[in-house]
Amino acid sequence: IPMGVLSCMKYLMFVFNVLVFAGGTCLVGVGVWVAVDPSGFQDIVAAKPVLRVGAYLLLAVGIALSLLGFLGCCGALRRSRPLLLA
Repeated sequence: IPMGVLSCMKYLMFVFNVLVFAGGTCLVGVGVWVAVDPSGFQDIVAAKPVLRVGAYLLLAVGIALSLLGFLGCCGALRRSRPLLLA
């Protein structure tokens, strides 16, 4: 495989993982916002238990995506196969 292709793949993997990390961080932000100030979302979701569970679900998924995105970025820059497979 030519060296240019491997370099391009490395940077594409990095960019993709940055996008995953950014999406996870946004989910964490929305989850914290809903958990701290649920009054803005009470019009959308009528039941409070659903809103509370949804906030914690957003937090959990956001933290998992942020962690996977961060590990993927580190793996892409270091060309570490275990970090990319995590």
